[in-house]
Amino acid sequence: MIEFKNVCFAYDKENILENINLTINDGEFIAIVGRNGAGKTTLMKLFNGLLKPTSGTVIVDGLDTNVAKTSELAAHVGFLFQNPDRQICCNTVKDEIEFGLKCILKDKAEIEERCQSIIKSFGFTAHKDPFSLSRGERQKVALASVLALKPKTMVLDEPTTGLDYKECMQIMEVVRDMNSKGTTVVMVCHDMELVADFAKRVIVIGDKGVLADDECKRVMTNDSVLRRTSLAPPQIAQLGIRLGKTFDGILSVEEMADKIESLKVGGIL
Repeated sequence: MIEFKNVCFAYDKENILENINLTINDGEFIAIVGRNGAGKTTLMKLFNGLLKPTSGTVIVDGLDTNVAKTSELAAHVGFLFQNPDRQICCNTVKDEIEFGLKCILKDKAEIEERCQSIIKSFGFTAHKDPFSLSRGERQKVALASVLALKPKTMVLDEPTTGLDYKECMQIMEVVRDMNSKGTTVVMVCHDMELVADFAKRVIVIGDKGVLADDECKRVMTNDSVLRRTSLAPPQIAQLGIRLGKTFDGILSVEEMADKIESLKVGGIL
């Protein structure tokens, strides 16, 4: 569990985030959305101690990030940066995956076992230079190197930026699979279609605070919040709104799609 208690953060004495109160429960899949510059990435860096609150407290699995070492927090929270080139630092895929493992494990046999398991799972060529790979493949290497550490929580900063549709789905299916196996996922994402497809809960950041925190289907049809943050809901939600429908705890995105399909079949649309 991760808890934010009255958290504020300031750059150069100017508050970016004010009085943030959140609880992230184990096993959740959460998307954090909002305008550019709203403080989404800043919020995420507070999850693992890369940034410390100006005031307030962030508790990660019982550890206070104000006093816990970043290396200690890294065993609990994995972080995938938006740009893999800012994360990859080794000359081979195998070395990259082993790098983090060597920081937390002493047993060479376990390091080798975890490394080979990840390489096999992703279908990597162990001795390939990661910087010779495509943008999508480099992102997969960065993701794999974090997954090898088996963090309880995975924090993803725009994990599909710059990827084509196939690469995007490959990354997100890996993320969905690890969530199904119990890993908590917190993802900053600007793609609302992607958010609707994968996230169960959505937190909207704006005006230095939390504007909305609810089930995905409710946030996607909260016209007031979406307008306030200039967020465009996925097409299925837009069509539902135009039809005068609201999910309002009754219809999910999938159910609305089925409803619209039935209207097409019936010749109404």
